[in-house]
Amino acid sequence: MKNDLFDYSRSTPLDVRPVGTREHEGWIEAELTYEALPDRRRAAYLLRPSAEGPHPIILYVHWYEPAAANSNRTQFLEEARTMAKRGAMSLLIETAWSDREWFLKRTQADDSQNSVEIVIELRRAMDLLLGQPGVDAQRFAYVGHDFGAMYGTVMGSIDPRPSCYTLMAGTPRLSDWFLYYPRLEGAAREAFICEMKALDPIDRICQLAPAPLLFQFGKEDFHVPIGRAEEFFAAAMEPKTLLWYEGKHGLNDQATEDRIKWVTNQLCLARD
Repeated sequence: MKNDLFDYSRSTPLDVRPVGTREHEGWIEAELTYEALPDRRRAAYLLRPSAEGPHPIILYVHWYEPAAANSNRTQFLEEARTMAKRGAMSLLIETAWSDREWFLKRTQADDSQNSVEIVIELRRAMDLLLGQPGVDAQRFAYVGHDFGAMYGTVMGSIDPRPSCYTLMAGTPRLSDWFLYYPRLEGAAREAFICEMKALDPIDRICQLAPAPLLFQFGKEDFHVPIGRAEEFFAAAMEPKTLLWYEGKHGLNDQATEDRIKWVTNQLCLARD
């Protein structure tokens, strides 16, 4: 797959529309919508310190777990509030998988084109964040969980604007999950795996170098068995860190604490 499939016109307006703003002591939380693709608007939270910049920035991309209340842009909201108090500006975006029925609505015939569009959406989200006044583009953390980790890897392989990445519970190959449903067998299954290979995070993760990487995995994660997690980590270049947790696909509170500490260090943020 040629990387020019992920190209888009950066001159296309984002058409940002404010929804609401709440001011807190030392930081501001805003809701907005923007044009992620020409026919598609997305909602987002934008959190910023009240003080003048330049501020380091963080793009948060949530997981997909239909049974979870935070399978949407709220997942990292408390974390982003903590980071705003430490001096970082954060964007938390709606995605295709914010729709709880998204996985069952799609088929393998859609997955390749959908994936290209998702990566372009992530690039547009970066445009939105980097276009804010008072940002420090050299200190830019990407934080993604599940599909957020996987598509963030693909995005970073062709658009190296983030300076560091936290990748939570991502699987090395998109087909690992897209073959859950609908079921494919035999030649059709192998053809799909071959079609998606050009997008597989494991074949693109090395291109994130020299950005530092933090991998976080749960020891009891059904969706990302230990062997797959280790394979994904092994494919990445240094500098990289692997942390394991006594938990499942959603990880746990210790993972949140470790991630906040790591991103704080990478972005040279003030501590509470």
